[in-house]
Amino acid sequence: MTSDDPEIEELEEEYESSDDVSSGKIADHKSIVDKLFPEEIRKKFEIYSYRNAATILHNSFPKEFSDLIAALSAFSISKEMIRTPGGSKGPIAKYVDTLFPEKNGWVEARISADLNVKLLHAKKKNIVLSEYTRDGFLDGHRIDFLNGKVAIDLEWNSKDQTYDRDLYAFSAFYEAGAMDVGVILTRGSSLDLSFFRSLGKVLKKDGTEGADEVFRKFGASTTWMGKLLYRLDAGRNGGCPVLAIGITPACVT
Repeated sequence: MTSDDPEIEELEEEYESSDDVSSGKIADHKSIVDKLFPEEIRKKFEIYSYRNAATILHNSFPKEFSDLIAALSAFSISKEMIRTPGGSKGPIAKYVDTLFPEKNGWVEARISADLNVKLLHAKKKNIVLSEYTRDGFLDGHRIDFLNGKVAIDLEWNSKDQTYDRDLYAFSAFYEAGAMDVGVILTRGSSLDLSFFRSLGKVLKKDGTEGADEVFRKFGASTTWMGKLLYRLDAGRNGGCPVLAIGITPACVT
């Protein structure tokens, strides 16, 4: 959609010219996702699997995969939810909390680990030259929902650098053996500037219409699928299998 408004044109150009956007160049073949996910889910979401994440989740974690399919089947957000200011935790994040409840085993998790280091004599067996512990070697990395060894993070509208934090956390959990596969639920590429422009003004907390346009909250440097795939194509998830799921307009009522 083109516009005579210079600010809108600048935002459109920012989306189109960004050089840190990808379309999933090294993702697993689309046929894998098509085989494992029901058609109704594939119509509602953009889905990309990296390092066999979809296969691992389906085959090794059937209960967690079933939970994910149920959540995606039920997933529906309103235009009012999108238009409402987020604050520390917006209506969409609160809604996703209800899809992965703690009673079903999904809990917010934080990893903490110390590193025990031993220097051994190279030729004399069982001789320890020195030994020390690095306290807090891993600390502070959080994941929104962890169930067994399956992790899920939601990124709706944060700065795109948040993906680096999420993928680093996934990698830390994975290397520590605390998780085997991660899922990131985020805005799909089809929830674009044109879509957000169609929503008009933001809503105030009392439900009345504010002065700002909704689209101004969703710049090219926020969390959306193109920014995530760029990082996954660059291998920033390390060895951790990751499933990237993008919310599309088909999810919006």
